[in-house]
Amino acid sequence: MPRRSRFALTLVVFFGLGLQGSAGVSLPSNLVGAFHWKNPDNLFGGLSSLELSADGNAFTALSDKGSYVTGTFVRDAQGRITGIRSHPMQRLKSDTQAPLAATRNDSEGLAIAKDGTVYVSFEGVARVLRYDRIDGLAENLPRPQAFASYPRNAAFEALAIDSKGVLYTLPEELTGSRRLRLFTGQPGNPNGPDFPIWRFDGATWTQPFFLPRSGNYLPVGADFGPDGRFYVLERQFRGIAGFGSRVRSFTVGAKGLGAERVEMESPIGLHDNLEGLSVWRDGTGAIRLTMISDNNFLPIQRTEIVEYRIGN
Repeated sequence: MPRRSRFALTLVVFFGLGLQGSAGVSLPSNLVGAFHWKNPDNLFGGLSSLELSADGNAFTALSDKGSYVTGTFVRDAQGRITGIRSHPMQRLKSDTQAPLAATRNDSEGLAIAKDGTVYVSFEGVARVLRYDRIDGLAENLPRPQAFASYPRNAAFEALAIDSKGVLYTLPEELTGSRRLRLFTGQPGNPNGPDFPIWRFDGATWTQPFFLPRSGNYLPVGADFGPDGRFYVLERQFRGIAGFGSRVRSFTVGAKGLGAERVEMESPIGLHDNLEGLSVWRDGTGAIRLTMISDNNFLPIQRTEIVEYRIGN
């Protein structure tokens, strides 16, 4: 994000956090906890995607400046995160040993296949890269011409992989400037078109169906849960009032998405800028939604790990 853009966002968030501190916000009943992660690593910040192991302990997180971090969560007897043990952050590589170029490193979405293959989506130059290992060399997946039509700072924030290894991604928005929305607190357009979902079967991309637009939310993260449902993390930003988050889940069939459920919806200002989502099943058999916030590399924002429990 350009310096002028970051300064404007700083002012908006600064005043917003001030208001949040004085307002009483009711906690949702299914909120497990929120952990404020502080890390002195020079590359730390901007964490926009998250993948967890099946037991919810090991993690990989990706920043929106082409860096990643791996580690494990420390949990108490109730399964709440109380600490984080992480390795130093590393830069994603291009198709050479060099890191991704600064003009092409706006990494936002992360999906890890069962065999360890890593996929990363980008919202600057809209595309998806494949890595045999996250510390390896990048391979460009095919890039349909339509990808170039999405706004440069509002393309593929969400990326997910199903149990068969099929990738799904979708743009955050179709028109307009994300930076303008951040300055003004303007939410998404509730009357805009639905979001096209792109699917990659290992050879080609197709665009078989859409995510239905609902309210002022925009899609920023996605994952397939152990129940086979497609979970989408959505965000709205209301200027000085702060961020609001919602997770919807769907079945995926030949005719598109179905059986929509709203799994969580947080009050405006309760959490920071949640952008990454990982869905897993905890020891009680309940589905757990683990989310991570992008602090935009601003000291007045938080890198937050937030968890909700759904089902029994």
